[in-house]
Amino acid sequence: MNGLTHLDETGAARMVDVSAKPETKRSAMAGGRIRMRSDALEAMLSGNVPKGDALATARIAGIMAAKKTGELIPLCHPLGLESVTIDFERESDAIRVTATAGLTGRTGVEMEAMTAASVALLTLYDMGKALDRGMVIEGVRLLAKTGGKSGKWHAGD
Repeated sequence: MNGLTHLDETGAARMVDVSAKPETKRSAMAGGRIRMRSDALEAMLSGNVPKGDALATARIAGIMAAKKTGELIPLCHPLGLESVTIDFERESDAIRVTATAGLTGRTGVEMEAMTAASVALLTLYDMGKALDRGMVIEGVRLLAKTGGKSGKWHAGD
């Protein structure tokens, strides 16, 4: 019809057939940050928020979300992920979340990494909202990917 990969010849949405693509080692890294007041930041980093250990909870939530991406985003393939990691870094007024997903397969894991980072950030908000309802999630983006026909890509390239 118009060359769009997720539309058939009639214009109806479809999931792309990747069965003929070669399997390659693929990975993707995504990240974002959540800004908050200093008291909320200290509580989150020390594990002293009213709901419990915010970082541990956000890490598990991000991993679970990556595994559910094909159920959440309509045209994503369900993938057998081989690895998902969620890392946290303190910033002066924020916690930075970095999610990495990987597998050997026929399609990329960018959406899985983005979903993992987003849900980890949302979980941090949920865990800390009793301390600071004004927290701001920002800058969620793909940072890097490897594998597939397009090869390596890094933000800023």
